[in-house]
Amino acid sequence: MERYEWKSAIKANILLLKVAGLWPKGDETYKLNIYTIYTTLSFALFQALHTSTQIINLFFIYDDLEALTGTIFVLLTKVLAVLKSCFFIKNMKTLKELMVIVNSDAFQPKDIEQRIIADTNAKFWKFIFVYFWSSSIGALTFWTIYPIFSGAYKEYRLPFFAWYPYDVKKSPVYEITYAYQIFCTGFLIMANVDMDTLIAALNMYVGTQLDILCDDLRKLRFSNGKLFFKLRECIKHHKKILAFADTTSEFINWIIILQFFTGAVSIGFSMFQLTLVAPFSSEFYSFVFYGVAITCEIFIYCWFGNEVIVKSGNIVYSAFESEWTEASVMFQKEMIVFMINSQKPLHITAFGLFTLSLDTFTKILKTAWSYFALLHSVGSD
Repeated sequence: MERYEWKSAIKANILLLKVAGLWPKGDETYKLNIYTIYTTLSFALFQALHTSTQIINLFFIYDDLEALTGTIFVLLTKVLAVLKSCFFIKNMKTLKELMVIVNSDAFQPKDIEQRIIADTNAKFWKFIFVYFWSSSIGALTFWTIYPIFSGAYKEYRLPFFAWYPYDVKKSPVYEITYAYQIFCTGFLIMANVDMDTLIAALNMYVGTQLDILCDDLRKLRFSNGKLFFKLRECIKHHKKILAFADTTSEFINWIIILQFFTGAVSIGFSMFQLTLVAPFSSEFYSFVFYGVAITCEIFIYCWFGNEVIVKSGNIVYSAFESEWTEASVMFQKEMIVFMINSQKPLHITAFGLFTLSLDTFTKILKTAWSYFALLHSVGSD
C-alpha cells in the first residue's frame, strides 16, 4: 500500500511558515544561509521592531484607561507571537524531529480503514485552520479600514497606537507608516496562526495514532495467528505514541502557559472595548473578529488536547473488543498487563499545571469574563 504522507495534510501551513521565516526546507534546521538571513531580517523588521514601537507607546498613555485597554490586549497578542517565533527558531531541531517521527513506518496506517481515520481527523484540522485564518483576516481587515471609514485618518490616526522617532502627521510619512503597521500586523498574524495550528496538528497526530492503535487492538483475532507478535507491535506503537506526546508537551510547555494567560486577558479586554465603541462600526467589528480569533486560538489547543484524553481512554475498551479471551493463558496475561498500563488517559499538559482539555477552555472563558467584569466596574466609576 502507498505510504501515507502526514505532511500533506498541513502543506498550506508549512508553506506559510516558510514565508514567515519559521520553516527551513526539508528536515533541516537553521544554518548559515540565505534563508536564515531572511528569517533574521523579517523577524527584526516585521515582528520585533513593530511590536517595540507599541510597547514604548505604553509609557505615554499609561494614565488613560480607555487608550490603555484599547492597546494592551492587541499588543499582548503581538508580544506573544514574537515570543513564539523565538521559541520556534530556538527549538526547530525538536520540531523537525517530531515531523520525521510522524512519517516513520511505525506511524503508518496499515489499511484503507486507517487511512480514512487519518483523513477524517486531518479534514477537521483543516476546517479549524480555515476558520482561524478567516477570523484573523477579518480582524486585520477592519483594523485596516477603521481610520478611513471613521474619518480618523484626517487627524493622522494610525490603525495602532505606537511611538515613532519622527513626525507621522505628515504626508507621505503617514501613509508609509500606516502601510507598515498593517503589513507587520498581517505578518505577525500569519506567523501566529500557523504556529498555533501546527501545534494543534501535532496533537491531532497523537489523537490519530491513538485511533490507529485502537483499531489494531480491535482487529486482534485468535484465528489470524501471530497474536504475540501483533500484540507486541501494538505495545511498541503505544510506547512510541507516549514518547511523541511527551516531546510535544515539552515543546509547547511555555507556549501553553503564555497563551492561556494572554488569551484570557485579551478576550476580557476586547469585550470591554465593545462597550466603549459605536455599535456596528468598523472598529466594533474589528473587536468582534479579534475576540472570535483569540477564542478560536485557545479552542484549538484545548480541543485537540481533549481528543487525546478521550482517545487514549478508548485503548482499554478496544483491547477488550479483541478475541484475547480465546487465546492462550500467556497471551491473556500479557494483554492484561498492557491494559493495566494503558488504562490511565494520556494528557497534554504545560509543566503539569494546565491540561489541554475542554474543561480548561471553559475555565479560561470564565477568567476572561472576570477580567471584563472588573474593567467594566472600574470604567463605570
